[in-house]
Amino acid sequence: MRKFFTEARLLLVAIPVFLWTMIPLYHLMLFAISPKDTAFKGKLWPDDPTLRNFELVLQQKHYYLNNFWHQMWNSLVIALAVGFITLFVATAAAFAISRLRVRGGRLIMNLALLTYFVPAAFLALPMYKAMAVYGLLNTQWALIFAMVAIATPYAIWVLKQAGDKLPIELDEAAIIDGATAPQLFRFIFLPLMAPSMVAVGTYALLLAWNEYLYAFLLLSRDVDTTLAVALGAFLSADDSPWELLMTAGLIYALPPAAIYYAFRRYMAADLTSGSVKS
Repeated sequence: MRKFFTEARLLLVAIPVFLWTMIPLYHLMLFAISPKDTAFKGKLWPDDPTLRNFELVLQQKHYYLNNFWHQMWNSLVIALAVGFITLFVATAAAFAISRLRVRGGRLIMNLALLTYFVPAAFLALPMYKAMAVYGLLNTQWALIFAMVAIATPYAIWVLKQAGDKLPIELDEAAIIDGATAPQLFRFIFLPLMAPSMVAVGTYALLLAWNEYLYAFLLLSRDVDTTLAVALGAFLSADDSPWELLMTAGLIYALPPAAIYYAFRRYMAADLTSGSVKS
């Protein structure tokens, strides 16, 4: 009975959370398969569901969607670049702080974390000025560097905390065998940190994928901007085709969902599974 009541309490929490999460996604799909004249009738299922909206979006048959695939590609390239650069910088910094114990490393990490006390929106104009000074304004590198700067402090902290949990005996044994610092990094630190690295890389990628403000400020040309900014143009018209906006939004949500499900088993894996025999 105790087990039954425990599971019942968990269900009482899980079911509302599940519904709270899925209802917006359901309505997103509902708009995507509804004809324009029936999208706002408030029905739980459209009388005449259609895939016409997907055809219009995928074939770019609306003037708001003239650069849909190009902007989707921009979003993908920028998100992947932010993910890889953030992962490289954060992993190297976490290794230096956690395993090599470099002098002042923890202080630098804490100072970097202090930047989160300032909301990212307040840093948008200073970032705009910095990119203009260095000649990066209106290039995709401007957005990439801006998002890396935002994502890196948290990524370093996460990887540093995970690195502290690794047995120091592994490093000591490798050093006795003659391993150098780069070898420790490549053959010990990286394999054991793979689950945390996947989580951090996914975090940075999704942060860049969903970014709107910095992309809006730093990229002005339609051929350079991301799809998130392009979809915002739908809101500027009085007769916005909401069904096309919801359809494009549903398509835009598929790549990060696929990335998450592809790497979910690594994100849940034990950091030191199989590394030390008892």
